[in-house]
Amino acid sequence: MMKVAIIGTGYVGLPTGVGLAELGNKVVCVDKIEDKINRLNRGELTLYEDGLEELFKKNVANGMLRFTTNTQTAVKDADIVMLAVGTPPHPLTKEADLKYIYAAAKELAPFLNGYTVVATKSTVPVGTGDEVENIIRQTNPKADFDVVSLPEFLREGFAIHDFFNPDRIVIGTQNDKAQKIMLELYKPFVGKSEFLCVKRRSSETIKYASNAFLAMKIHYINEMADFCEKAGADITEVAKGMGLDSRIGKKFLNPGPGYGGSCFPKDTNAMAQMGKKYGAHLTLIETTIAENDARKIKIGQRVIEAINEHPEGKIAVLGLAFKGGTDDCRESPAIDIIKEMIRYSRNIMVYDPKALENAKTILNNTVHYANSVEEACMNAEVMVILTEWEDFRHLNLTKLKKIMHCPKIIDMRNMLNGEDVKTLGFEYQCVGKKVI
Repeated sequence: MMKVAIIGTGYVGLPTGVGLAELGNKVVCVDKIEDKINRLNRGELTLYEDGLEELFKKNVANGMLRFTTNTQTAVKDADIVMLAVGTPPHPLTKEADLKYIYAAAKELAPFLNGYTVVATKSTVPVGTGDEVENIIRQTNPKADFDVVSLPEFLREGFAIHDFFNPDRIVIGTQNDKAQKIMLELYKPFVGKSEFLCVKRRSSETIKYASNAFLAMKIHYINEMADFCEKAGADITEVAKGMGLDSRIGKKFLNPGPGYGGSCFPKDTNAMAQMGKKYGAHLTLIETTIAENDARKIKIGQRVIEAINEHPEGKIAVLGLAFKGGTDDCRESPAIDIIKEMIRYSRNIMVYDPKALENAKTILNNTVHYANSVEEACMNAEVMVILTEWEDFRHLNLTKLKKIMHCPKIIDMRNMLNGEDVKTLGFEYQCVGKKVI
């Protein structure tokens, strides 16, 4: 059993803390927001993540997991301190803003007691570990510590599954002593996962390089989907044929409205900026960023074109989270598409099974909010599916046709069976196939 302190209780810190506690470690999570910490200590989750609640409540109840606003309490006597604070994009430069990382490093430094590994879990640019090390050393010259890079590879919506079933565990360190401690922490995964111990700067690059590659793969299949719509091919069949090539693989070949979320947009922009900083322009990534942004605008306009005959008609939007399985709306393609639609229509009603409250903080009163699919679709001119919630795969289309003003569906996640929808009398558009 190890004593672990985690600075940050967001979509990385909280699932990581729960997972490490479940593995038998004593975990203390730190956050500045007192109300948030009070709720967590009462056993109330502050975010939605599939499969998180049961393990969270179990480990709070048995005392393996607790929460505090007091950094000293958490860090004192910890074997490992993990930094899992946000690294949002700078509003002007799009570079990763490291002020929270550096502030956390400076705050924890005075309380390091005995040898401690400080592990950067947040996604940070190359060289951040060096600066974290300098900050801690300047703040507390007597501290006995090492800084390691420990990138996270948790998919939102699948974070708990990914924590317990990692493809790889990457440890970036300059020191054998720190490496040994990190390997001990992740010992339960020996034989189940690939371990990669590399230089710290290589580890920092791996996360960015991985996310940028996946973003490019998404953009590529979306471009192929556009081609298929015009050429009469079926992107579902094309993607299946591509995915059977082991060099390509099946994952991330689902066409849709573009990539989003808290990682891909932020990390592709940061990677592009790092390329410029080091004089290695990353043209594939730069093009992917520009075209992904343009795609969301085009989809918004596509929806508006669908109500041209009734420009005041109601638009029903199903899905606000950037993907199914999470309530996270940060950089959600759905939100960006809605913002484009708002330029032309004020009669938009939205619904999401988990992300409604988070969406309200972004869209405010620019749209109307529904508490059910039926409420959203009542008298609607068109229904648009923007997030791949499993519930949307099983819509009662017979009922929806009766309550909609016009039987028209734009399915930007290919959730529905086109032939079935057509048989019921709907006009149907989807991604990567000829409009039915």
